[in-house]
Amino acid sequence: MDWRLAVDIGGTFTDVVLLDADTGRVVVDKTLTTPAAPLDGVRTGVQQLLTKAGVTPQEITAPIVHATTLITNALIEGKTGRAGLVTTTGFGDTLLIRDEHRYDMYDLQIEFAAPPIPRDRTFELDERVSADGVVLVDPDEAKMEVLANQLEAAKVESVAICFLNSYVSGTNEQKVAEFLRTRLKVPVCVSSDISPQIREYPRMITAACNAATMPVIGPYLEELQLWLASEGFGGSVLMMLSNGGVVSADDAAAAPIRLVESGPAAGALAGSWFAKRMQMDRLLCFDMGGTTAKACLIEDGEPDLTNTFEVARAYRFKKGSGFPVSVPSVDLVEIGAGGGSLARVDQFGLLKVGPESSGAEPGPSSYGRGGTEPAVTDADVVLGLLDPAAFLGGDMPLDPSLAEAACARVGDGLGLSALDTAAGIHEIVNQNMAAAARMHGVEQGIDLRGISVLAFGGAGPVHACGVAELLESDRVIFPINASVLSAFGTLVSPVRIDLGRSMPRRLDSVDEPERDELLDRLRAEGRRVLAAAGVPNDEVVFRYGIDARYAGQGNEITIWLGEGDEWPADDTAAANAFEKDYREIYGMTIPDVGIEVVTWRLSAFATSEMVEPDPVASGVGAEPSGSRLMLFDRNAEQIEAPVYQRSDLGAGAVFAGPAVVEERETTAVIRPGWTVEVAVDGSLVATRQLSKSDSVGGTS
Repeated sequence: MDWRLAVDIGGTFTDVVLLDADTGRVVVDKTLTTPAAPLDGVRTGVQQLLTKAGVTPQEITAPIVHATTLITNALIEGKTGRAGLVTTTGFGDTLLIRDEHRYDMYDLQIEFAAPPIPRDRTFELDERVSADGVVLVDPDEAKMEVLANQLEAAKVESVAICFLNSYVSGTNEQKVAEFLRTRLKVPVCVSSDISPQIREYPRMITAACNAATMPVIGPYLEELQLWLASEGFGGSVLMMLSNGGVVSADDAAAAPIRLVESGPAAGALAGSWFAKRMQMDRLLCFDMGGTTAKACLIEDGEPDLTNTFEVARAYRFKKGSGFPVSVPSVDLVEIGAGGGSLARVDQFGLLKVGPESSGAEPGPSSYGRGGTEPAVTDADVVLGLLDPAAFLGGDMPLDPSLAEAACARVGDGLGLSALDTAAGIHEIVNQNMAAAARMHGVEQGIDLRGISVLAFGGAGPVHACGVAELLESDRVIFPINASVLSAFGTLVSPVRIDLGRSMPRRLDSVDEPERDELLDRLRAEGRRVLAAAGVPNDEVVFRYGIDARYAGQGNEITIWLGEGDEWPADDTAAANAFEKDYREIYGMTIPDVGIEVVTWRLSAFATSEMVEPDPVASGVGAEPSGSRLMLFDRNAEQIEAPVYQRSDLGAGAVFAGPAVVEERETTAVIRPGWTVEVAVDGSLVATRQLSKSDSVGGTS
């Protein structure tokens, strides 16, 4: 047997998955995340999983793949390491000045997230590199010694170095970094490695966020690897990146900012895997966990990538209020809407849900861990959609009286019963998620009406049909092991790294030897990263792209041009590809204006093997195991609806809603008007008959 292990640390639950690549057998488990000591939750989950599967650590020799929200949560909560920043003399205020953009022109009390490295731990050094890469002022060793003393006095745990124009030449950064590593014995990162791209503030904030999270992820990964070795696991650790690839633990520890969307990216890759298996050109991934909900569009079997991602927004829905880190990431939308999202009455007397979450501690009121405010999970218990005695297969029973009491407290402020309040909470969180997904589609230039929805995450299957109805979709797919699908996604993700380096040049006047030298450096780094993850040189594939704009413009679009061991496109092909994408985005092109390449991009990856899970037995009818009262809509009557056990449903089984399908880690809620058929792989494929008034504009 060829056992593969995956771990995904979420904001509320830690998911673990075992896959036998030879037979397709999948075993899963889920346990509460332990935010204060993440390894505790991982240990508990892994040990429970191995016991359930009857597998010993020694039988797992393949790399262990790991996704995590540790980096995102550290930046959002400000629980980062004590980092210092070194920059060029005269530029110490860059993190405070930012890019001088006001994300809300009319807010007189505008707020920004506090920078991850404060001004009193930002130090300046006399050095200078020209815009064309010539070292004008070489850092003096005596001044570097003074700098080291200042950093030592500030008791820093890590250091970021970001000098002016270092995207052209990182010579001075590397010199200072080598000195400080030797002198201080702490992790040091340089912007010319982390984000060698033009624009001063995004490059500096990316390096600062990276340094601030190095003391968070480094000790955890070291502790994790020591524990795995002590238990007898034979595989190394691979970490999931925001771009949907995986790299070695050492590379992840050196550049933790690349993990900022690690968990959601794993879910998107699982969606991509499903889209290819089901031969679907377009699919909307809907991932709702305990803390957040994510929506990601899959087109032509792949999620889109973006080269910037904003983290730790002061206002969740206001673009520009967070840190614009320059890291490749799967393009998705994420909002504070999960099973732990809390409901309240606002100052206008209106019911609101999220983005605040109860998290794993104390969790929703029904967890009985001290929470008093109603969470989405509490509302679903009151509505009868969740069986409190069967939560996590009965290993973590919920208290329905606490859920009802919490909903009643909020209902008192609205003049509503606990049941009506719960129905309102359920409806509002569905509306919030549908609105976010719809906006994600608009930003992609796509009408989501009629799109098929892939529902996963612990809470995703509970709410998917409701969200699909709001999106005017007629098909929802509930994959088997939906609750831990993001962890499964890490097992079908390729080893991959996306690199970029700015070198602004007019497309028609690029010096080919200069360009090829830059690409040689990127290819060498790509090979190094993939080799560290165990990929042989001859299996590495290179894909090339550019960030380009019309000369004189201030923003670029990313164009991918092809694969190979050499630059794949001539000037005409590159210009045609740019104008095609530019026209799709803006509806026009600009004739007689030259095209300028700002950043050159390279994706280095190895193709992942296709995994086929075990098929489920066929010919097994759909017989309910029981029934209970459920409420599906406000102002409706409670319905005695059947309850099915997923393990009892065989391929080809058909049944109609209203109903729920229970498994240990999640519950699929089938609303009235939907019909379910069980696919060969065990997926529940729910469809509904659209009314004549529904206008369906998308494709599925």
